[in-house]
Amino acid sequence: MRRSRQRARSIDADGPARMELLVVRHATAFERSPRRWPDDAERPLSPQGAARARRAALGLKRVTPRPARVLVSPLRRARQTAAILTRFAGWPEARECAQLLPGASPQGVLALLARTRGRRLAVIGHQPALGRLLAACLPGGARAAAFEFRKMAVALLAFQGSVRPGGAQLIWLLPPRVLRAAR
Repeated sequence: MRRSRQRARSIDADGPARMELLVVRHATAFERSPRRWPDDAERPLSPQGAARARRAALGLKRVTPRPARVLVSPLRRARQTAAILTRFAGWPEARECAQLLPGASPQGVLALLARTRGRRLAVIGHQPALGRLLAACLPGGARAAAFEFRKMAVALLAFQGSVRPGGAQLIWLLPPRVLRAAR
């Protein structure tokens, strides 16, 4: 244990600070229904979506350390996903951020992340905004198509130095089925 702490310090000392970002798409919600939910922002997770999210959260807990901070879209289904990750994966309570709404721009999210303290952050939001965020974070990504991103999928990005467009490396992108199997 002591040797690994020394090694971690030496890696940090050799280069600019590294920030890791977990990108999570909310779990499966009920289908849109203006009759049931006149305000789509209040549309909740379906019972099956919540159950699958709980199993995925248990797998995520085994796959990766918890983030220092969690930022979440204000929409109900994203907040419910964050609550499941808090309860079942041990993540900290999430802070709502309008920059993570469905139509969010990658630049707005990156600016928010640059102002947020922590070496390991997580964002929970929606498609297609998260797919565009992933593409924008990677080299050449501004010209690339948005990533396909399934509900309750999780990606890990690593920024070496400042948080900026094209400044990240994709470490992994795990579909929910893999996370559920890891529990």
